Amino acid sequence: MSVLVLEPLEADVLEWLAERHAVQSLPELAAAQIALREHVAQAQAIFLPASVALDGETIRRSPRLRAVGRIGAGAENIDLDACRAANIEVVRAPTAAASAEAEFIIGALLALLRRVPVQGADGAWVGRELGCATVGLVGLTPAARQLATLLPVFGARVIGYDPSLHHADPLWSQWGIEPYGLRELMQAADAVSIQLAYFPRYRGLIGERVLGFCKPSQVMVSTSHSALFDEQALADALHGGRLLAAWLDLMEPGLMEAGRPLHGAPGLQVTPRVAATTRESRMRAAWSVARRISEILAVPAAQPDFRPTHPGALPDLLAESRWR
Repeated sequence: MSVLVLEPLEADVLEWLAERHAVQSLPELAAAQIALREHVAQAQAIFLPASVALDGETIRRSPRLRAVGRIGAGAENIDLDACRAANIEVVRAPTAAASAEAEFIIGALLALLRRVPVQGADGAWVGRELGCATVGLVGLTPAARQLATLLPVFGARVIGYDPSLHHADPLWSQWGIEPYGLRELMQAADAVSIQLAYFPRYRGLIGERVLGFCKPSQVMVSTSHSALFDEQALADALHGGRLLAAWLDLMEPGLMEAGRPLHGAPGLQVTPRVAATTRESRMRAAWSVARRISEILAVPAAQPDFRPTHPGALPDLLAESRWR
């Protein structure tokens, strides 16, 4: 077996792959752990859904495995260090969902600005327009590039922050985004969109030292991992009114359970990671991943070199003392 497909794929993509490689489409294996490991051990490449974990033990038992494909954007279910050590390429399509994610964020911003009213000068409670807002983008991802193009069409001003990008980097001007510090962005933005790629060093980045600087009546949309937030600080900002509303599209399991800080927080809306998932984005991602996996398998696997041992001097066994 060359390619093991563990999630539903479009018929055209499967047919294209089957013309070039031996393909087995067995999504039902996702619920059968023992059978799954047996099949993965025989595969050269797999299409892995988010519901199936690929741990180090499974990787060690799969010496033929050369590529792991993810149609979705995340790879939290894959032991990336073990893949790197085994020279297994994790194939993703990071730009495939950019349009879908940008559309979702704009829709969420429109909904929050209009649905969560603020008090006008005349005392009336009214919604706001995106076209008159300053929007802060946290994280210069492919979706942020789409947002930088779409938001000015509404008339919005776009500012941004990325912890990995210097404010003098030419990318800011190329994308038409004004670079800001994170606190300064929070103070200036009427609406904030967070799409920063998650790394462990960013855990709790959006905490009290950031949320304490929210512009009054600010709304926030996040398609990033919820671990970016300090949950107590986010709950305090919502309860205290510093943050008027927040829409999180990815939550850690149990984060909203009774007894946790965000349970019952006002103005909080949660969706189960739907921003990047559309029919079109999955089709783009499937084709991109399938083509890359085919390229990998078209190249013969490198064979380890045979290294003979040439000791500089053989020991004199007769001269060595022996146990009697």
